[in-house]
Amino acid sequence: MLIKIVPSIIGSSQKEMDQMIKKVSPYVSLVQLDIMDGKFVKNKSLWFDFKLKDRRIKYEAHLMVKEPERWMQRYGSRVNSIIFPYESVREEKKVFDLIKKIKTKKKKAGIAINPETGAEKIFPFLKYLDQVIIMTVHPGRYGAKFLPKMLTKVREIREMNKKIIIEVDGGINPQTIGGAAKAGANYSVSGSFVTKAEKPKERIAELKKNVF
Repeated sequence: MLIKIVPSIIGSSQKEMDQMIKKVSPYVSLVQLDIMDGKFVKNKSLWFDFKLKDRRIKYEAHLMVKEPERWMQRYGSRVNSIIFPYESVREEKKVFDLIKKIKTKKKKAGIAINPETGAEKIFPFLKYLDQVIIMTVHPGRYGAKFLPKMLTKVREIREMNKKIIIEVDGGINPQTIGGAAKAGANYSVSGSFVTKAEKPKERIAELKKNVF
């Protein structure tokens, strides 16, 4: 399966965010913003009133926060897609309500699931979503260890829905990306492997070369 490389941005200031986006934006069409509140996960990232200056590319917000609706109401208009964590909502009615509110803002809606959450938890929502994120690491920091068993969830969701965008997020490198694509992922989020590299263009090409 063809796979899109999506660099993820973690930052503690506007300057840091701008530098990272500038570094990767010539080589991609989509960047993921990792929003962390220091509560849902231990670390904080992009937890400030940020501005997105480069509008040649699209942005998806991957919310790792306890109150995704609150963030969405305040900052959601700035991004193209909003992906919230299933674990911060859980209750079926609340999940459906949040999807509806995101769609009302004319944004793409997605759900992310952490390693401890089974794929079946989000089956009821798949036909209403544009995308899902399968966390292939424990979230909250760069450089966490890839969890290959999470690819079972990719296969399960792909079997349920052939059209939905499935993103794998965490631990993606030339050794892991091929298995993710084979399982049915069509977006691959790459953090430090791309964003910390001196030559991100070469790293992106290396990832694409290992998709089979």
